[in-house]
Amino acid sequence: MVRPFHLAWQASGPDLVRVQRLACDIAGLDMRTVRNELASVLRDFSDRHWQIEKVFEERYVEIEPKLGLDGKVLKREMRLLIGAYFCHEYSYAAAAVMNPSVVRHPDQTGLQEGSVRIILSLRAVGEGHISTIAFREGIVSPGGELTLAPQPTFATTAMLGVHQAGNQVDRISVRCDPDSSISGTVIFPITEAQRNGLEDLRLVEFRRDSGKSEWIGTYTAYSGRDIRSELLRTRDFRDFTLTPIKGDAARNKGMALFPRKVDGKFCMIGRQDGKNLYLLRSDSIDHWESGELLLEPRFPWEFVQIGNCGAPIELDEGWLVLTHGVGAMRKYAIGAILLDKQDPSRVLGRTPNPLLSAADEDREGYVPNVVYTCGAIRVGEDLFLPYGVADSSVCFAFIPIAGILAAMEMQAAAPP
Repeated sequence: MVRPFHLAWQASGPDLVRVQRLACDIAGLDMRTVRNELASVLRDFSDRHWQIEKVFEERYVEIEPKLGLDGKVLKREMRLLIGAYFCHEYSYAAAAVMNPSVVRHPDQTGLQEGSVRIILSLRAVGEGHISTIAFREGIVSPGGELTLAPQPTFATTAMLGVHQAGNQVDRISVRCDPDSSISGTVIFPITEAQRNGLEDLRLVEFRRDSGKSEWIGTYTAYSGRDIRSELLRTRDFRDFTLTPIKGDAARNKGMALFPRKVDGKFCMIGRQDGKNLYLLRSDSIDHWESGELLLEPRFPWEFVQIGNCGAPIELDEGWLVLTHGVGAMRKYAIGAILLDKQDPSRVLGRTPNPLLSAADEDREGYVPNVVYTCGAIRVGEDLFLPYGVADSSVCFAFIPIAGILAAMEMQAAAPP
């Protein structure tokens, strides 16, 4: 895919001088040379990428305030060539693909009875071990059948719009081109806090007090040195906002939002100390302080640490939370707990053995001995579970919910 070459992003000092010198060198070319150079670029790349001239034009508009051209009006060919110099081709999933999440698609029209249209999110890793968010559409049909939309020939980058509060980036807006598909859309790191990746998006269809739905995801922004939790929000998977989470809890990974308020408060599951699970409550969806201890490792397959595997799923019996555990030889496995529906600080049951663990050929890959998911959904009486295998591929499972509950050890109401 084509993505921005960030020489010009938030440039200052020597970097800004370099940006402006490059733009000046290109703008100083005669138009015959400009046309020849642009023709060469289009010959090399137009068959490999979708609407590449439009991408170059939009990239020029995005960086034009940084170029130091003093409002000079440039011909279209010149703008396109400058845009091309600030783009590059990038294989966004060349190194790894992992940690899927799934939600119901906003559009559920035209389906046979019992089928659900879905959107998968994926953590894709490319050159430089940079993590991005990618999407794929599909349909889950009765009887445990999954049909994924064809992978588009061209992946497309969500385009940028930034809103700042003082000198700090407060909120980022990104949008998909109206002519592109959701499948193949990729969201790249943009801010300094995100420089090395957007990791492990945990999506949920969140029901507002009004009854309307908004799709919200928590993910980890990684700068290469520091981490913080952020929110992705959308109503249609075409326009997104990315917002930092404020408060003490934002320093940690693995936060997952409940699909509605509980007792008038937003709730999350998170791991605040690197080992145990905590329940967090807040009056504001973007401000979270430390929570209360919910669950500690008890069984050998989770002795090293436990964490959540996505947003809690509401059942008649309570809140079903998929968990991951890490055991000997850093082997990851997936289990589950059940929380009280009115008071999710009460653990009603947990699986003493994993529901899913790496075995046989599924142990092999980029990161061996790992199965991991960032979210599942209920489809009829089954749990539809996408999960990553060794950070190298994504598989899918259908698990009867009654079987998960039957596999649990029911326990006293108080947290262990």
